[in-house]
Amino acid sequence: MLKAATLSIKLPNRRLGRHDFKPNAKFSGPTNSYLLQCNQQEEQHSIVLNPPVNQSVAAILLGDGHEAKLWPLTKRRSAAAIPIAAKYRLVDAVVSNCINSNITKIYVLTQYNSTSLNSHLSKAYTSAGLGKDGFVEVIAAYQSPDNHNWFQGDADAVRRCLWELEDYPVTEFIILPGHHLYAMDYQKLIQSHRGNKADVTISALASTKNQDKGFGILQVNSENRVLQLIQEIETTSPKEKEDESLDPSSMKFASMGIYVVNKDVMIRMLREYFPGANNFRTEVIPGIISLGLKVHAYTHEGYWENMGSIKAFYEANMESKRSTNMGYNYFDTESPMYTMPRCLPPTRVTDVVITDSVIGEGCLLNRCRIIGSVLGHRTRIKDGAVVEDSVIMGSDIYQEDLDRRNTQGMQTTVPIGIGEGSFIRKAIIDKNARIGKRVMIINKDNVEEGSREADGYCTNEGIVIVLKGAIIPDDTIL
Repeated sequence: MLKAATLSIKLPNRRLGRHDFKPNAKFSGPTNSYLLQCNQQEEQHSIVLNPPVNQSVAAILLGDGHEAKLWPLTKRRSAAAIPIAAKYRLVDAVVSNCINSNITKIYVLTQYNSTSLNSHLSKAYTSAGLGKDGFVEVIAAYQSPDNHNWFQGDADAVRRCLWELEDYPVTEFIILPGHHLYAMDYQKLIQSHRGNKADVTISALASTKNQDKGFGILQVNSENRVLQLIQEIETTSPKEKEDESLDPSSMKFASMGIYVVNKDVMIRMLREYFPGANNFRTEVIPGIISLGLKVHAYTHEGYWENMGSIKAFYEANMESKRSTNMGYNYFDTESPMYTMPRCLPPTRVTDVVITDSVIGEGCLLNRCRIIGSVLGHRTRIKDGAVVEDSVIMGSDIYQEDLDRRNTQGMQTTVPIGIGEGSFIRKAIIDKNARIGKRVMIINKDNVEEGSREADGYCTNEGIVIVLKGAIIPDDTIL
């Protein structure tokens, strides 16, 4: 980059590379000694917990992200599988946080449009393991003889997978939304949880100002104990309003939807206390607070984006091309983001002007202008085209390879990529889209919201989104 089926997957060695895992890599001689020396140096500065998190904590990733308003990007994939920053998928940030925090037992619960996510996880996190017990395991939604429903919510999903989650002798579970973008050392969160001797610890943002409140507002006392979980302001009913009888010196923090739960507490609260609850935020967490369980808050002060809207997703991509430290740091070598190695050729640039942009691998750029944009792998842009302030997700295959596979002799009227003389401004072009010649995607009518899916595009918060695999004919103006 320039500036219910079960898949059991072994975790890669986190020291194999800066960003990518190398499948079936083998090391010998000095290389192993170097890796051992690096790990020993890191351990001197690492957090020491007893028992260690790689032996005592299992992560549960929620892969659907159905609460994220990212349509039409989620039309054929789950939110966690959406590509971001020219190289990655959203789920990579959360899995990488686990690996960088030495949490090596990772379960991913999936349901809606999970094929792309399952495929990515199986290819990205293979080969050498982090310890003999490390794994990434996908648990797909299922129906059973005693329950004909699919997962009804995050709490219901975890409850119905307890038969699998109970197998390992862990002491805590950490529940993580799989589509959020942030960097966090979960060991610090676990350390706080254990230090407070809490039953549940909720990670929260240091300030509620200008933050998404979709996971509720925590009212916290001076000892970081959660007194109340106030639901999202717009949907707060009179019964959910702030309890005026609580400690007047208490503070408010926006929940991140990240929960550390003791294993025995998890089992009791899902099977005994609230066996019919479907949602952690609206049912389980308020319920255990009212029962008097010890629920504490842990404050996260870094960057966090929950991808709650198309605009949030667009802005997160725009941050990836800037040199400021306002967004996610993809160049952090201490806590890298891992992803699937694609073994693509380098990007080929022919007489191109590129300004303040991020370009993925294997792109073919010919006599065009790229201004303030993010281009995913295999993006092809032809002569005279201009791409400005846009996210181009790239493609899964080159047009030439597709043509070679075409045994029916069908003619391709509009090839994958962006055609000659086209102009694209403030748009998101999903994968495998075909943009014809002299096409203008500029939101000419200044539409804020509009759906033209039959024509291959939508408009959300003033941003034009071209659907995955859509065909936009020559001379079209959007």
